[in-house]
Amino acid sequence: MTMTSESGARDTREAASRSGAATSDAAPGAKPPVKSSSRSGGKSGARSLSEADRLRLERAFRMPRTRFLIGLPIAALILYWSFAGAQFNFLKLGEGAVNMGDFLARLWPPDFSKFGTIVRLLIETFQMAVVGTALGAVLSLVVAFGASSNIAPKWLYYPSRWVMNIIRSVPDLVFALMFVSAVGLGPFAGILAMTLGSIGSIGKIFAEAMEAVDRGPIVAMEAVGASKRQIIQYGILPQAAPLLTSYTLLLFEGNVRGATILGLVGAGGIGLELTTAMRMYDYGHLSAIIICIIVLVTAIDQGSALIRRRIT
Repeated sequence: MTMTSESGARDTREAASRSGAATSDAAPGAKPPVKSSSRSGGKSGARSLSEADRLRLERAFRMPRTRFLIGLPIAALILYWSFAGAQFNFLKLGEGAVNMGDFLARLWPPDFSKFGTIVRLLIETFQMAVVGTALGAVLSLVVAFGASSNIAPKWLYYPSRWVMNIIRSVPDLVFALMFVSAVGLGPFAGILAMTLGSIGSIGKIFAEAMEAVDRGPIVAMEAVGASKRQIIQYGILPQAAPLLTSYTLLLFEGNVRGATILGLVGAGGIGLELTTAMRMYDYGHLSAIIICIIVLVTAIDQGSALIRRRIT
């Protein structure tokens, strides 16, 4: 009985030692077991991407050869037809380079003897642009609500688009002449012309910015029964606000340059002084006006760029 128990204990120890050796031999090359939860997580992650999206991502870029080969000669013909119809001539441009150089030489040196008048008219131009941009942006935003397909009904959408198309088709100088005949010479006519012209140009961009917002928040708000006002206030405007601000700054820059042109017809700003200097062949004064306009436009551009970087 004692011998049997001792031999059993010895056999047990030998079996344990053989098992430990086998485990130590298999440990270096063995891979850790993969949990079923991680496999299921990988499968669920793969299933989250649809088959169509996966094929679209895996498909290499392919040029639509047929349409490209057909469209290329058509585009070339249209371009050639446009160059010929517009009488664009590189040789004539080269021949006229001498005259351009002569004109630029006459602009030197600039004459700043009337610097006070230039600064006063530049301030007036800047003020016209500020007021015209403020009024134009507000009215453009109102019209843009009616011209956005995701906001306005069809009976309002198409008339709003047609009104903007008509306004955009008329040059600002025509509006300036119309308002000069209505309210007389001065900056007030220029402000009215810039305000009306802004509705056609920036109003369309405002509408497209609001149409390009993400539909997800809008659908979620519609699902919980939000009103149209709430959808616009909390779902559309917060998404479109950076673009609307950037386009408003762009409108302001354009109005500063446009105010110099409106002065040609007596609608205020520095444009009238610029035209007078050209007609009187006062090239020194003309050069000083151009330099001051460049400084003003550059400063406004840098300020607008800084504001854009902060809001985007």
